[in-house]
Amino acid sequence: MIEAALWSLVASSSLVIGGLIALRWDISSRWIGLIMGFGAGVLIAVLAVDLAIDAFQRSSNLVLAGGLLAGGVTFYAGDRLLARLGAEHRKSMGGRQAAGSAVAIVLGIVLDGIPESAAIGVALIEGEEIGLAFVIAVFLSNLPESLAASSGLRRAGHSGARIIGLWLVVAAVCALAALAAFGLLEQEQQSLIAFVLAFAAGAILAMLASTMMPEAFEHAGRAVALVTVLGFALGFAITSREATEPDAAARGAAISQNHEP
Repeated sequence: MIEAALWSLVASSSLVIGGLIALRWDISSRWIGLIMGFGAGVLIAVLAVDLAIDAFQRSSNLVLAGGLLAGGVTFYAGDRLLARLGAEHRKSMGGRQAAGSAVAIVLGIVLDGIPESAAIGVALIEGEEIGLAFVIAVFLSNLPESLAASSGLRRAGHSGARIIGLWLVVAAVCALAALAAFGLLEQEQQSLIAFVLAFAAGAILAMLASTMMPEAFEHAGRAVALVTVLGFALGFAITSREATEPDAAARGAAISQNHEP
């Protein structure tokens, strides 16, 4: 159980690292956009191979589709609500955060991070090792997010101590989300686990489409297309290798029996 929280903390530690970097150095918006695009590509590969396919193997097309839709709708609704509170530009480094409160911005980033952390907790329920690609993807997606938001918060007049404190709170909440997913679900609840995995995939995909990828393109332009493809290639290479290992293949074959009449 503690392992779930620790892996979530590893993945979300880039929020604190990004905050420290942004407070120490001025990182160009182009580099931030390129890192965002690369992280988005890795996340797309991971949510397709690690989350969506795993969810399908555990249950059915109906559960997969329902989870994807529920995750996307939940993120959309939460994102719209938080945008009204001032978190619409939480990934921007241009100081547009000044229009909203730091609390709203952090709540928005918590909304981005909870599905990822829940997926980490679910992956450990059956004693499996957490997918390296997924941890890398979450780490990479958090880093530019923190760089951009920390730069904007600093320009909006927030102190360095407050900014780092906010990232520590976000990391703690993400760890609690991983703990909750691990503690509330049981190995026998395959359909529910599948729904949670699909829900996380839908929420992450909605986050990528509505916030991360538009900001990446705004910061770095058309070059984002290439680094996103590179990120996808790396994420797919790592996840497909993990998925074809003997233990993973045997587990997938066993779970696929759920689809037999």
